[in-house]
Amino acid sequence: MQALPSQCPICGGEIIVSRLHCRECDVTIDGRFSSRTFSQLTPQQMDFVETFVRLEGKITHMEKELGLSYPTIRNRLHEVIRALGYEPGGEEEDSALSEAEREKILNDLDEGKISYEEAIQRIEGGEELEA
Repeated sequence: MQALPSQCPICGGEIIVSRLHCRECDVTIDGRFSSRTFSQLTPQQMDFVETFVRLEGKITHMEKELGLSYPTIRNRLHEVIRALGYEPGGEEEDSALSEAEREKILNDLDEGKISYEEAIQRIEGGEELEA
């Protein structure tokens, strides 16, 4: 069975579902039905989303399964987010710690240079403080 297209192959306009049919009881329903948001995704993007959900959103697992780098996984995730009509990132991404900064905080905690509370504050605040 073919996937429901989200755009008209002729003009690129939005496709509206106007008929539903049940093969079991042969009932047909006519009307105007909105399509699900994920129908806007390409088959490749949908495969990515299915893998992402199956792996519980763990990018490190995605890297191993797909054989792709962290930046590539993030770029593909951003493509999916944009295809769904949203803009990735925003304020949260700007203030987020890099992996190196997060690792330094965890190493400082492990070495006893900072307290648990300070480590949480630094991670949640997205800022690296002087130890």
